[in-house]
Amino acid sequence: MRSTVTTQPTPASDPPNGQGDPGSAAQPPPGDPPTCAEAGVDSMSALLVASLRRGGSRFFEARCQWPRWHALNERRLAVTHHPVIMAESTRQLAAAVRLRHLPEAAVPLRPLAVCLGLDPRTQPVERDGATDVAVRVTVSDLQLRGGSLAGYRLTAEFLHARTRFGTCTMDVGRPPRPGPAPGDPLPAGLLPPPPAAVGAAVEADVLLARAPQGRLVIVPRDPGHPVLLPGRPDVLPLLAVLEAGRQAALLYRGVTAAAVVGLAVRLHGPVPSRGAVVDVAAERGAAQFVVASGGQCAATGTVTLLTTGARG
Repeated sequence: MRSTVTTQPTPASDPPNGQGDPGSAAQPPPGDPPTCAEAGVDSMSALLVASLRRGGSRFFEARCQWPRWHALNERRLAVTHHPVIMAESTRQLAAAVRLRHLPEAAVPLRPLAVCLGLDPRTQPVERDGATDVAVRVTVSDLQLRGGSLAGYRLTAEFLHARTRFGTCTMDVGRPPRPGPAPGDPLPAGLLPPPPAAVGAAVEADVLLARAPQGRLVIVPRDPGHPVLLPGRPDVLPLLAVLEAGRQAALLYRGVTAAAVVGLAVRLHGPVPSRGAVVDVAAERGAAQFVVASGGQCAATGTVTLLTTGARG
């Protein structure tokens, strides 16, 4: 199975060249917190970005707070944060940076692709209330049409305790096709997997069900999930498609959530909130997935898995 998704960022614990001393960037930078409207969330409880300030023409510094009891996290005393929390932080940063610092867009822009990488050796484990995360933000690939913003790319490097533990890149632009996809009729006898089989904390987080023929179908257990499907949309947001692909890969490969070190997805068209089919193909160290609706490819993605010795 071929995928058009871009290569995963390589996780690394060393500071990137040319960024200077990581200690200064790892401190919570001063700056105004974005409002809920700027971050594109409905409530303060959903706001993950605590501060944002400009450091250059295309460089910004931010601070995020990731609560241990986030809706996607497992209910444990010691929590490794769900990877979608990193992607959602990047989405909020992309929205706030656009409204504060980029040209105005003539039409609504949406996240179209996301690609993240994690280093399991340096991922923070939270035992208290929340994890304080420093973020280096870079904006690139600015696209203008008639003076209006048509697209851009935002790259976020996440640090904890002065050490980088992950990177996330998000492409924002005009949707490839407007309106909801037709979807496929839901087959009878759908069987949702247990949450542990797809790396979900609770049943409400499960996005998939298995058809009698063994195919995986996107059927969210909670159609109004506060993180993945806020507002009960007709079309799945990018991060819900990412999570559906992650769950499908874990179920197909029979591995735990801790095995995931990279995620990527790109939209090629709208994905309906119910009825899209997910096909997974395994390859060495990864799984490729394709989301199809109405007989058309709506999204492609990659789930990169931990290889032997990577935790050394």
